[in-house]
Amino acid sequence: MQLNQYIDHTLLKANATVEDIKNLCTQAKKYNFYAVCVSSYYVALADSELMHTDVKVASVVGFPLGSMTTRVKVFEAKQCIDQGADEIDMVLNIGLLKSGYHKIVEDEIRSIKKVIGDKVLKVIFENCYLTDEEKKIACKLSLNAGADYIKTSTGFGTGGATLEDVQLMKNEVGDQLKIKASGGIRDIETARKYIDLGVSRIGTSSGIAIVTSN
Repeated sequence: MQLNQYIDHTLLKANATVEDIKNLCTQAKKYNFYAVCVSSYYVALADSELMHTDVKVASVVGFPLGSMTTRVKVFEAKQCIDQGADEIDMVLNIGLLKSGYHKIVEDEIRSIKKVIGDKVLKVIFENCYLTDEEKKIACKLSLNAGADYIKTSTGFGTGGATLEDVQLMKNEVGDQLKIKASGGIRDIETARKYIDLGVSRIGTSSGIAIVTSN
């Protein structure tokens, strides 16, 4: 198990500086992480820092609340791709999902996938705010809309990833969508439990601690 290739090395704090992002990219190169995950403003910087490496650039869209208009999210996603992002982690509109406006939520995911083309789209659910039934609906909407991944959390909600949520998501989508576990994963034992459940990616700011604790 090559743990480093599961990790999206993540820095999304409001006070992250230019130097912090450069350090993140240096670390990602050193430990050969699969990707870095940064705010949309820093996509061009990360792309420049990671040029001629295998490390991918992922960016968040509509982060962390998910309540921006679809038009704004689509614009942000397109700008990220234009500036070098390989992957987009979008927050679905949590309030609309809970309001039962499922078609709008699905259409938004589809619109973002359309504008990014063959780049990878991950849909963040923020499971701590959803009922089990709402999580199942979010799985179906993401699948219908052509997403590539479903993701547990932003890391900014009241709770992060749980093994129970990942199992529920896996039961809903099987092998039709990949799963990214994110939020509160800080040690190798926890990371391995998620990988054993079938996740393809782990979003964490503790990637170095995880891969150096063997």
